[in-house]
Order: sequence, then structure tokens, then C-alpha cells
Amino acid sequence: MSQFKFSIITVVKDDEKNILRTLNSVLIQRKNVDLEYIVINGDSSDNTLQIINELNHDIDKIISEPDNGIYDAMNKGIKFCTGDIIAFCNSGDELKQNGLKNVLDVFQKEKCDYVFGTVVRNYTGEKILKYGFDKKRIYFNFDFATAHSCGFYVKKKVIDYLGEYNLKYKCSSDYDFYFRLIDSGKFSGSFTKKEDVVGEVASGGFSSKISFYNHLIEETKIRIDNNQNKILVFIIFLNAIFKRFLKKFLNK
Repeated sequence: MSQFKFSIITVVKDDEKNILRTLNSVLIQRKNVDLEYIVINGDSSDNTLQIINELNHDIDKIISEPDNGIYDAMNKGIKFCTGDIIAFCNSGDELKQNGLKNVLDVFQKEKCDYVFGTVVRNYTGEKILKYGFDKKRIYFNFDFATAHSCGFYVKKKVIDYLGEYNLKYKCSSDYDFYFRLIDSGKFSGSFTKKEDVVGEVASGGFSSKISFYNHLIEETKIRIDNNQNKILVFIIFLNAIFKRFLKKFLNK
């Protein structure tokens, strides 16, 4: 075992169909890494909690109560973490069998503060392999890395420095965290090899239920709140609108 301990958090609400697959994909990682597992259930009204409780002897902490949205639930999970590296694998997503071992190898070799893992992302009718990241690209496009759930691993000391997820942002607080992380210039990052797939991200997650324009407005606020040049932010905003229009026009 490494000197690094992982704290993995699963956030779930009313997902009895998928939660067991996610739980099992995380628990199997204990064959390869030191793992603490925390599950935050948002007061589900279906059988989600019953399924979670069937594995309560393997899960280190189960919290089931109402919350103020996904990022509030994620912050709750962070408060219970005692590991060196924190990550999320939310309900419906799953880690590959050697996923955390691949991430651990990068932390050990690169001695970095965060790692983006290669993931398979499920979009409408297709699967896309996402790997690597370009930190400079975040100043122009938030689609600069792999994924948040299953794909982002960060040392606890980084969260202690930057703070938790900002509840002001309802659908893109992870982007705000990324922006603060990279803009601070204080932390180094790396990524797993293309062939070392860490996890698979399901389609139909929380963010997919938010309209393009609500996403864009919130992402624009994130840039302004983080003191990005307002002229550049305006250009990014207009470019996003133009690309959206062009995509719809070409698909007619």
C-alpha cells in the first residue's frame, strides 16, 4: 500500500436503478489502494437508501438527509474526509477495476497536487474517450479536462487552501473550483495515460438537465467573480452563442 489514502465520495438521490453498480465499482478499488468511502444520500424517496444500507459494513460513512443541491451534498462529504486524495464517483458513474491504482501511480511518479483521469463519457448515442487536460484552455473554455465525477482527483491540502464548492453556483460550481485551482498558480497537475481508463461517466447527469443558456450565464458569472478580464469574458460569451447558433443551423 502507498502512503496515500483515497477518500471517495458518492452523492446520490432517487437512483435505485444505478446506485449498486456505482457502489460496487468503488468498493472493488480496495484491492489496490487504501480507501475511505463516504456516501451522501439526498433523502431519497425510492429504494436507494435500502440498497446503500445493504453494504453499510463496507462503507465508512453514510449520510441520508435533505440538502440544498448537489454541491451542498458534495461539501458535506468533504467534511468527513480523512484521506490524502479526495474524489467523487457519483451515482450512475463507475470506476474501472484498476482505476484508482492508475491514478495513484501518477501521484507517486509526478508528485503532483491533482490528477485528471482518463474517462469514457456517455453522450446521446455515443461514447467519447476523454484524457489529459490543458490548463491554459480554461481561460477560454471550461471543457478543458476530462470529467469531475470519476475523473478529478485532488489532494485534501488543496481543498483546505481553496475552500469548498461555492453554493452560489447551482450547476457549474466544479468549474469555479477548477478556475480557482488553476488561477492560483500554486498547484501542479498531471493526468493518466490515454489507455489507462479510470472510469465511465453516465449520460443524463445533473448538469445535463440544465439548459445551455443557464449554463452559459452561470459560467460567465464564474469568470467575472474570479476577476477575469470583462472584455475577454464578453468575447467568450458571444463566441459561445455564435457556436450554438452555427451548430443548430448546420444540423437543420
